[in-house]
Amino acid sequence: MDVLVVGGTSGSGRAAVDALLAGGHRVTVLARRASAVLGGTPGVRAVDGDATVAGDVSAAVRGQDAVVVALGIAESPLRVRLRGPAGTPLDVRSRGTAAVVAAMREHGVDRLVVQSSYGVGETRDLLPLSSRLVFALLLKPQIADHDVQERVVRDSGLRWTLVQPVYLTDGEEPAATSVDGSLQGMKVSRRAVGSVLAGLATSADDVGRTVSVSGGAGPVQGATSGGRGVGATGSF
Repeated sequence: MDVLVVGGTSGSGRAAVDALLAGGHRVTVLARRASAVLGGTPGVRAVDGDATVAGDVSAAVRGQDAVVVALGIAESPLRVRLRGPAGTPLDVRSRGTAAVVAAMREHGVDRLVVQSSYGVGETRDLLPLSSRLVFALLLKPQIADHDVQERVVRDSGLRWTLVQPVYLTDGEEPAATSVDGSLQGMKVSRRAVGSVLAGLATSADDVGRTVSVSGGAGPVQGATSGGRGVGATGSF
C-alpha cells in the first residue's frame, strides 16, 4: 500500500514509518524537515511541507491509499503552557487534520488513522484523577486542540479510526489495545504505538472507532483484533 504519514519524522509518527516499511509498504512523509531527516531512506518519499498549508497537504495526499496523522508539538508541555510553542502553531493538530481531511476528499482517499490522546472525547471520564489534574494544569491547550481534532475526524465522512495512547515513552513497553477504554498501564512506548498506527492504516480494523493504547503484554478486555499488540505511544 501507499501510506502517507503526516508528522512522521519523530516520535510515534516516525515509529509508524518504520513499521510500515517493515511491512513492505511504500511511505510518504510530510513534515517541515522531512528530507533532512528521512531523505534517502529506502521506501520513503520525503516531502518538505507544512501540514497546515492546503497546497502542501494536497500534493502529499494525492495517490495515497491511506493517511496517518501523528502531529504534535516537540517542545516541553511546561514551556508550551507558560510561553506557548516557539515554532509550531498551538492548534497544529486540528488545523493539520482539517487540511488532511479536505485533501483526502479532494483526491478520493478514504482511510484515515489519527493519533489523539487517552482522556479526550469518549475516554475523558475514564482518565485517572491524577492525570485529570495534569491535563487541567499543564496540558489544557493541547487537550483543547485534540478535542477539536477529534470532532474534525468524526465529521469527516471518511473511514476513520482514532488512536488514543496513554503517556508516551522512549522505552520498550509493549502495547495493549482496547475499544472500550480499558487500560493495562499508563505508559507505552512510541515504538509500540507506531506499530498500532501502521497496522490500522493498512487494514479495515476498527473503522469508526476509538482505539485506546496502553502499556501491557497483550490485549485487554474489549481489545481489538488483528495482532497489533506489539510494536513502539500518548501524545505529549
